[in-house]
Amino acid sequence: MKIAINATCLNSQPTGTTQRFKGIYRELFTRLQDTEFVVFEPLDCRISSWFDRFDNVSFRRTPLSSQDRVERFIRGVLFWPRILKNERFDILEVSNLPLAGSLRGRTILTLHDIRYVSQNSGVVSKSINKFILDKSVAQCERIITISESVRSEILSFYPDRSVSVVHNGIDISFFQAMSSSDLQSVRDCYNLPNDFVLSVGHFEDRKNYINLVTAVARLRDQGRAVFLVIVGNDNGQLAAVKKHIHSLGIATNVTILNGLSDFELSCIYRLCRLFVFPSYYEGFGIPILEAMAADCPVVLSDIPVFKEITQSQGVYFEHSDPESIATVIDEVLASDSERCRLMQYGRERVQDFSFRKVSMDLEGVYRSLS
Repeated sequence: MKIAINATCLNSQPTGTTQRFKGIYRELFTRLQDTEFVVFEPLDCRISSWFDRFDNVSFRRTPLSSQDRVERFIRGVLFWPRILKNERFDILEVSNLPLAGSLRGRTILTLHDIRYVSQNSGVVSKSINKFILDKSVAQCERIITISESVRSEILSFYPDRSVSVVHNGIDISFFQAMSSSDLQSVRDCYNLPNDFVLSVGHFEDRKNYINLVTAVARLRDQGRAVFLVIVGNDNGQLAAVKKHIHSLGIATNVTILNGLSDFELSCIYRLCRLFVFPSYYEGFGIPILEAMAADCPVVLSDIPVFKEITQSQGVYFEHSDPESIATVIDEVLASDSERCRLMQYGRERVQDFSFRKVSMDLEGVYRSLS
C-alpha cells in the first residue's frame, strides 16, 4: 500500500492530537515495512523531527499553515487535487476540517469529537460547522473516531456512515521512568505541597474548573484543607477561573501551572495523591490514561466517555454539582483501600491503551480498505 497522511493541522504545541499522531505512527512505521507512507507537513512544523528515519516513510513540506484553518483550506483547494491526481495513493488519511481534497472511496477522516455541532453554541456558528462537517463526511469512505461515545454522536447525525473506533493511546513506560530525585526536584521547583489533588487540561469552559475550585472551597469551609494543582494552558477561561478562586478566598489552596515539559508533568502525576477530571464534555480524556500510567488514583465526572474508558469501574461525581465533586474527593482521599483499588485497576486497564494496541486497530482499518 501507499498511504498519504495529511498532517498539515499539526504543530509543536502539546495536544492530545499531536501525542496520538506521534505514538500511533511510530508503531505503524516500524511494523508496516511493506507500506509506503507519505506524510504531508505544514509549512510551520517539521513533523519529520518527531521520528527516527524510516526507509518506508517520506515527509513533504506543503505551503499550508497549521495555525489558520481558513487559509489552510483555501490553499488546500488548489494544492490537494493536483497532488492526488499526480500520485497513485491507495489511501488518504485526513485529521482536519474542512476536507480540501480526497480520494473518492479511499479517504479516511479522523474526528476527535463533534462538539462544535452537538453541544450548545450559537445558531450561526453551529450551522456553518454543520455545513462543513456534512461536506467533509460526504467525501470520505470511512470515519475514524477515538471513543464509542463519539462514535454514537457521529452516527446520530450520519447513521449510514461507516465509523470505526481507534482509541487514543499512551507510552506507559514514560510515566514510570523518573527517579525519587527527579520527583523531589520537581516538587521543589514548583513548591508543591506534600499532599495535593491534581487536574490537567487547558482552561476552557468544558473543563469545568469553576465547579472544581468551588468544591475545593466547600471542603475548606468544612475544615478539610485540600490543595489543588491545575496544569494547563489558557484557552479562554484562565482569567475567569483565577477571578473565581480569589472571590472564594482560596488562592493559597490552588496552584496553576503552565509551560511544563512532558517529563515535569509526568513527575507531578506521580507526586499527587489523587487525580480529578471534572470535564462535562470530552471526546476521550488522555489525562486519565496518563494518571493511570503514573500509578495515580482517578476520580471522574459521570459523563459516558469516562465510564467507557474506565469500564464503569471508577468513582464518579455529578459534574454540575460542586457538592458532589467535594464529597467524592473527600471520601477517596480518606480511604486508603479505595485509592489502592483505583490504582490497581488503573495499572491493569491502561495496558489496553498501549500505542502498539491502538496502532493495530488503525492497521485493521487500512487493511479493510485495501
